[in-house]
Amino acid sequence: MTKRFASYFLTALAFSFLFPAAVLSQSTHWVQIEAHATLRTAEDFANRYESEIGGVAGFRLSGGWYALAVGPFDTPEEAESTRQALLARRVIRSDAYVTDERIYGQQFWPAGGMAQLAPMTVAPSQPEPAPEVTMTPDPAPDAEPEIVATPEPEPEIEELPEETLAEARANENRLTRDERAEIQVALQWFGHYTQAIDAAFGPGTRGAIREWQEQQGFEGTGFLTTRQRAGLLGNYDEALARYSFESWRDDRAGIEITLPMGMLAFDRHESPFVHFSEVNDSGMRLLLISQEGTQATLFGLYEIMQTLEVIPLDGQRERRNNSFLITGESATARAHVVARFQGGEIKGYALLWDPQADDDAELVLSTLEASFRPVAGVLESSAGASASTVSRRDLLAGLDVRRPVRSRSGFFVDAVGTVVTSAEAVESCGRVTIDEAYQADVRLIDTENGIAVLAPRDPLVPLAYAQFAAADPRLDSDVRVSGFSYQDTLVRPILTFGQMSDTKGLNGEDSLRLLSIRVQPGDSGGPVFDGNGAVMGMLLPRVEQSDRILPEDVNFAVSGAAIIAALDEAGLRGALSRDNASMPAEILTRVSADLTVLVSCWN
Repeated sequence: MTKRFASYFLTALAFSFLFPAAVLSQSTHWVQIEAHATLRTAEDFANRYESEIGGVAGFRLSGGWYALAVGPFDTPEEAESTRQALLARRVIRSDAYVTDERIYGQQFWPAGGMAQLAPMTVAPSQPEPAPEVTMTPDPAPDAEPEIVATPEPEPEIEELPEETLAEARANENRLTRDERAEIQVALQWFGHYTQAIDAAFGPGTRGAIREWQEQQGFEGTGFLTTRQRAGLLGNYDEALARYSFESWRDDRAGIEITLPMGMLAFDRHESPFVHFSEVNDSGMRLLLISQEGTQATLFGLYEIMQTLEVIPLDGQRERRNNSFLITGESATARAHVVARFQGGEIKGYALLWDPQADDDAELVLSTLEASFRPVAGVLESSAGASASTVSRRDLLAGLDVRRPVRSRSGFFVDAVGTVVTSAEAVESCGRVTIDEAYQADVRLIDTENGIAVLAPRDPLVPLAYAQFAAADPRLDSDVRVSGFSYQDTLVRPILTFGQMSDTKGLNGEDSLRLLSIRVQPGDSGGPVFDGNGAVMGMLLPRVEQSDRILPEDVNFAVSGAAIIAALDEAGLRGALSRDNASMPAEILTRVSADLTVLVSCWN
């Protein structure tokens, strides 16, 4: 199977299907709710929608998919008004749209409106012969008769005779439109046919037939014999049976979706995931995501999902305000993760597979995306919706996490995502990341002052970046350090409060500021704020000496002036704060979280 068959799913909803259809008026319009890959799944969802909203009809689409729609309506305006009302009730998918009857083919729902498909041509089978029973004479009046049954002979399978080209042409002319369309659907499934399912055998169909024939070792005539047609359609039916797509509704997680139950099996609930394991050597696993939280929780999940061992490092990374996409690809693993945030809930899925399942994954991903539907319910999480207390233990229970050598703090200093951190944070690192999601290069290291400047591989757009204080705060005034105190355990930074003790180091160093504050190793590299919310410096790591141990609350920061000088040396510019008003702690908490980042060192 080639990757070209994915076009079937992308175009399936766009082309008219020329099967015999239920009678529709010339000007009817419908609200199409969704489409499914199998008839059984579509009927399951149709039954649910019928009990929930009523007025549901089901039609075949091009490519063999099955659409569910509400209607009919005389005008598109009436249909759109109904769509808006159903969206407001949150009983249909957000991507439902208004269409007319031209894209619909044969009606399959409700059952009374179903038209009959022409029967497929299949090879006749031989009836099973009855077993022969041989009776022996009675040895005695009281003895039971001995029955000896001969073994059942294997049924003979009558092979269809191979046909000449002329006979194949003649037999093709006798096919119904349904049978011709089924051939196109099967050819499209196997990646040979990429055009509309129109039951018209033009150059595109002829070329697809020739390609399939040559792949199977037949002469590429462009006309299927009866035997070849039976083989093509039989292989197609076997493929559908192998996937065994079924509707899955998980009320505990609040998700409805169509899953390939021939390849996956439910394993367990472990917040925020519903785990599905591999079956039948499919090389495929699935996680359904269901998490209560905020936008910050979504962003945290986006960052730490990339630390999972099952998510390869190379791939697409895209985070939006209310959703994210992660893909991963390596020599041994693949991953595709989608999550969306709406109404205080985060829901999505992560498909994980081996490279040999690449073709299967394309089909499965198309089906997951087309059928995914959030419903009432969400997996309970011990993290709740508090952004400041969300931890990897809460979000990723039961999964192996890729851990860095060390993690420190850093902060944005401009609008394109340049980060300042401590030189110790990036020392001897094979790879450096920002928030574990974005790779970064070390642009400059100021060894004298312990400053490192990082440039993200791809420009970032931070919600906030540092505004440096124009002057040092008064002695004994309050200062606050924003940092990942517990390194990569939490997904949001925390504030630590202290005081400004001196504007110089213990040996009179002009670039150092003496702080009275208790901090953790993960805080180093984090910004130090004055009472106005301006950055007055960067926290340095503690340097322990064998002959001298400082009190735990004695720590140092490199000055804002030294940081600005390092940025100048790197060809960058730091922004000065013009705000002299005191900043309340709750506002500083939000601002500091927006500009403070986790800097991780990997080897």
